[in-house]
Amino acid sequence: MENSINNGGIDTRDPEFKKFAWLRIIAALVLAVAVLWAITWLTETLKFSKQSGSTESQMAAPSHEGHTSTASPESIEEPAKTEKSAAGHGATEPAVDSHKPDATHAAPSGDTAEAHAAKGVHFTDALIQPINHEVNERFWGWRPNDILNFTDNVNEMQLGILEVTRRATVALTEKISRAGSASSINPHLENAMNGFMINANSYWMPSAEAKYNEAIDELKKYRQQLVNDQAPFYTRSDSLIPLLQTLEELLGSCDENLVKQKEDNGEPVSTFQADNYFYYAKGVAKAMTIILHAVDEEFSGLLETRGTKDIMHHAIESAHHAAEIKPWLMVTEAGYNGILANHRANMAAHISHARYYVGVMVKTLST
Repeated sequence: MENSINNGGIDTRDPEFKKFAWLRIIAALVLAVAVLWAITWLTETLKFSKQSGSTESQMAAPSHEGHTSTASPESIEEPAKTEKSAAGHGATEPAVDSHKPDATHAAPSGDTAEAHAAKGVHFTDALIQPINHEVNERFWGWRPNDILNFTDNVNEMQLGILEVTRRATVALTEKISRAGSASSINPHLENAMNGFMINANSYWMPSAEAKYNEAIDELKKYRQQLVNDQAPFYTRSDSLIPLLQTLEELLGSCDENLVKQKEDNGEPVSTFQADNYFYYAKGVAKAMTIILHAVDEEFSGLLETRGTKDIMHHAIESAHHAAEIKPWLMVTEAGYNGILANHRANMAAHISHARYYVGVMVKTLST
C-alpha cells in the first residue's frame, strides 16, 4: 500500500479498492434494473390508461343493436352471497356469482341473448375468460416468462389458471365436443389445445403470450360455430366425467403440496416454496370456480337427473372460498395453535373440500 502511494498510483489488488469497486458495480446494476423497471411500468401504465379511456368511451356510446357490454373480472370479484338450496338438504348455494359466465359479462360484446344461450357457449366463455384476463387485461400481462421477475405470487397464480385451462380444453377437445372415439376432432379446438401447451416460460419464438392469444382466438372460432349450430357440444355423463376426473386429480396435487411438511428429497418445505404452493392453488381455485359454474349451467339437466346439483354447488362454494383467501402481507406458516394464520393450511381445507365434492360427482355419475 505504501509503495502504491509513493508511486502516485492505485494498487488494484488492495482489498479496500476491490470493495469500493464492487460496491460501485452493484450500485450501477441496481440503478439499471430500477430504470428498466420504471420504463416498463410507465409504458404499461400509459397503455392501460389509453385502453381504459377507450373502453369508457365505448360504454358511454349509445347502442343501437342491443349489444351487451363486457364487464371486467376485477370489477365483479366480490364474494357471492349464498342462499338456501331448493332441494331442502340445508346446503348453501352460491347466488349469481362474479365468476359465473353469463350473458351480462362473459359473452363477447355484440352477442344477442339468443346466441349466448346456444349449448356450449357458457362453457367456452368460461375457458376464455380467466386466461384472457391474465394475458391481455391484467397489468403487466403474462409474467412467468418475464426477464425481470419481481412478482412471483402472481406468476404462480397464473400458472394455476393456465393448468386448469389446459385440462378443461383437452376435455372439451377430446370428449365433450365429440360423439365418440370415432368422431373427428374439431380443428379449432385442436389448435387451441396445442397452443395452451406451450411452455409458460417461453419468451421468444414463440412467446407464451402469442401462442395463448392464438389459442383464445381458436376457442372464439369454435364458440361462433356453436352459435351458428355448426359444431356439437355433448352434455352426456361420459362427456362430463373425464373433465371432473382431471380436475379432481389437479385438486389432489394442490392438496398434497399444501399439507406436506417435507419435499420429495427429504428437505423441509421452505417459506418461499410454501408461498408458491399457496398461490398456485389459488390460481387453480380461481379458474376452477368459473369452469364449475359453466358446467353447472351446461349440464344442469344431467346433474338434476342424477341428483348431483347440490354436490356441484358445494364444490363451487369450496373452490370460491379458496380463491378468495388473500393474505394481508405475506403467506405465513404459523403453528396450528398459534396467533398468526397458517395460510397454506387454510387453503388446503377448502381445496380438500372441493376435491371431495368433485370426486363424489364422478362416482355418482359413473354408476
